[in-house]
Amino acid sequence: MRARYTGTAVVLLGMLALTACAGPMTDATADAPSSSPSASASMMEESDEMAEATPEMQAPVADGAYVDYTDGIIEQTAGPKALFFHASWCPNCRQLDEELVAEGAPDGLTVFKVDYDSRTDLRQKYGVTLQTTVVFVDDAGEAISSSVLYDDPSIASLVAAIP
Repeated sequence: MRARYTGTAVVLLGMLALTACAGPMTDATADAPSSSPSASASMMEESDEMAEATPEMQAPVADGAYVDYTDGIIEQTAGPKALFFHASWCPNCRQLDEELVAEGAPDGLTVFKVDYDSRTDLRQKYGVTLQTTVVFVDDAGEAISSSVLYDDPSIASLVAAIP
């Protein structure tokens, strides 16, 4: 299983590591003058900047990834892309989801997992009426083609549906 961390989480993890390595602060170190900003201070500033980041500032997703959909991510991602409309209560969706988590997305294809129940705006935009639908989109998020993988929710059927 691949770990997914946002930029802010990575910065915060780095800050925790620095704090753990620095040891306890004594009165002598607390009162010591500083000639330059400390690493933890610059990490705090970077963390604040990352917390205020907009979707346009997100790091791009690598080709061949399987990630949760977030607004703006399509435009940030190069190469072939597909939206997988997934419902947690759907056994066929879970089957394809488990295969994508275990094996990863097909080479070069980025698959965005879209929550079927909460993203009605995307369902309407792409004309999705059934979970397990996969919509292939261009760099601007415009639909190229779609396919319902309900009867065969597998990576093989996903690959066969690629336009």
